[in-house]
Amino acid sequence: MNSATKYIAGLDIGTTSVRCFIYDAKTQIHGRSSRHINLLYPQPGYVEINPTELFESVVAVIKEALEDADLSAADLTCIGISTQRSSFITWNRHTGKPYHNMITWKDLRADALVRKWNSSYFMKTINTVASGLYFVTRHPRLLAGKALRFMNTQVVTRLVWCIRNIKELEDGMNKGDALFGTLDSWLLYRLKQGTDVSKQVDHISDFSSITTTAFFDPFTMSYSKPVLKILNISEAMLPTPVPNNYDFGYIDSSLFGHEIKIATSISDQSGSMIGQCCLNRGDVKITLGTGAFFNANYGDKCSASAYGMYPVVGWGLEDKVTYFIEGASNDCGTVIEWALSTGLIDDVKTSSDIAESVPDTDGVYFMNAFTGLGAPFMDGRAACGFIGLKPSTTKAHMVRALLESIAYRAALLYYCCLEETSLRFTALRVDGGVSRNNFVCQMIADLIRLNVERAANPEMTMLGTVFLAGLNEGIYKNKEELHQLNKIDVTFKPRPEFVKKAAAGLAQFREAGKRFGNWYKEGNSS
Repeated sequence: MNSATKYIAGLDIGTTSVRCFIYDAKTQIHGRSSRHINLLYPQPGYVEINPTELFESVVAVIKEALEDADLSAADLTCIGISTQRSSFITWNRHTGKPYHNMITWKDLRADALVRKWNSSYFMKTINTVASGLYFVTRHPRLLAGKALRFMNTQVVTRLVWCIRNIKELEDGMNKGDALFGTLDSWLLYRLKQGTDVSKQVDHISDFSSITTTAFFDPFTMSYSKPVLKILNISEAMLPTPVPNNYDFGYIDSSLFGHEIKIATSISDQSGSMIGQCCLNRGDVKITLGTGAFFNANYGDKCSASAYGMYPVVGWGLEDKVTYFIEGASNDCGTVIEWALSTGLIDDVKTSSDIAESVPDTDGVYFMNAFTGLGAPFMDGRAACGFIGLKPSTTKAHMVRALLESIAYRAALLYYCCLEETSLRFTALRVDGGVSRNNFVCQMIADLIRLNVERAANPEMTMLGTVFLAGLNEGIYKNKEELHQLNKIDVTFKPRPEFVKKAAAGLAQFREAGKRFGNWYKEGNSS
């Protein structure tokens, strides 16, 4: 290998896989490795990851990617890390022993708490008071209070459940022995510890990861002391929030035989935005991965929500914070995986052809709500399923309805953003595994009546993490260099002859969402 070449490792920990790619400065890939994450389902609604297995997989993919590139750890200029958001763990600061498995963002164990809190007199009082104050002041932060709702995807609900149900954790918190961390925080801690789990290192979390906990206030860029006090969460157990160009330190040499500079840590959706070069206010993308995440760059202003979208911190760089407005559909890639597991489709690559083999769904709709419905429905108790089946329904109709549901949910997030903000867009960028499906991308274009630009590199989160690591280490001089490295694969243009039909289908899909709403009356106990 050329010793003058600067190599950047990109490490991405998603919901279903751990991957490491070795890039050069021109974003050519020299080595790669991937391992599947084994999700655990100990009870209905519980979704966990064994932390020991996860860390072993992280170490393994870095080693394997280096071997694939014929490099050693000493050859790396740096590594950038991206992680799924809203998954978390707690552990003992002295022994390193976890109090429980990693609890993922798809976990629903706190659903009863969520419903109890959202229907409480206290929450209604907050909403009413905030509504009155917003009417007088028009302050965007009060709009957030007016529409405030807890969600299962927020960390705070599941953390409170753990504190109330895991006695060892509660005792550890009260004694000051327990630490809390989202996936990024825990992983940084472990990588810097190396093989010595009792080694004391700094306890941090980057802005883009801590932002979705619901006890971090993006308006003040600090923990919300009232929320922590009301829910009895000790601030002493929480990581210090840091920007994405923070000095993250080094991976301990005990793991790979040489220290590796950690040039950045960033959440998956923020990494994807950087990979897509959505660096300016008004830039927008949707990632069609395990879930579908819609992100619009809102610049340096934090926007509140009234229709189910929510503000998050995109990144913090050079003493400047960039905010997003975001909406999510938790079930995107999971729908494809379900269709494969049930035999509805045999091969993901042929699903577009199957869908296009029929002119429409023959009136069939699929509601992709394995974990409830997000914006604009905001119904955690919605059911998943088909509606409108009849004797004439074929498998092709069902496959088409399934793929259409992904496009419909993406379009609804787009239209929510138009309702929420003054932003208007000229194109929508897409990435993620499901974005490789031509039928889905074309239908999104027809639904939103904008060009849909699919990236040539499907690994936008990984690429964005490498971009940011390179910027922080001076490998890239400015954002203009990143634009030159970003390539569009295909642009899907709205087809005038299908726009009216697509709009009618979207209206009917919204009606179907109401029919599937509020199906599950009972939740898990708190």
